[in-house]
Amino acid sequence: MEITELKAILEGLLFVSGDEGITIKQLSEIIGVSDSVLEHLLEELKYDYERTDRGFMIMQSNRVYHLTTKPEHSSYFKKLLETPQPTKMSQAALETLAIIAYKQPITRTEIEEIRGVKSDGPVQTLLVRFLIEEVGRRDSVGRPALFGTTKDFLTYFGLTSLDELPPLSESAETDDLEQEADLFFERFNQSEEKKAVD
Repeated sequence: MEITELKAILEGLLFVSGDEGITIKQLSEIIGVSDSVLEHLLEELKYDYERTDRGFMIMQSNRVYHLTTKPEHSSYFKKLLETPQPTKMSQAALETLAIIAYKQPITRTEIEEIRGVKSDGPVQTLLVRFLIEEVGRRDSVGRPALFGTTKDFLTYFGLTSLDELPPLSESAETDDLEQEADLFFERFNQSEEKKAVD
């Protein structure tokens, strides 16, 4: 495999690993090259990203590598977050929100195990809408972020506490929380209809 292809694969893996990051050991097992080759490739990627026409940089913390945006561009990201978002949420976002509400604190990987698909997009949507937040770090390899719901979540769905969530059915424990996601849809739609009338 050529170096350029290896770098492209490495870049993709850094991207999909999200804020949890990825270790040299994980990269080595996935790509099938030695630690020393990976360290060399990571150094090359870091150098590539140092150019002013690139929007990313690689950060390293405790042998865990993360792909992140450059701090000098933060004012633009702030504007994006301040831009009004469309009110309608996708089914994926609502399913993810239901899982977090019932299983919090929970990592992105655990959410994906329940849903059976990658959940970077839905999690980001919920973070931007302030319906969820990072509430800590799991004491395990890579120290992945733990997510939980916010006060805005309670307000949005008309709850005073998480105790008011509908109880989990037995099927939801073994399924993928579809029933709970449907409940969120119902409440969400009622909320949207009320806003439209107001």
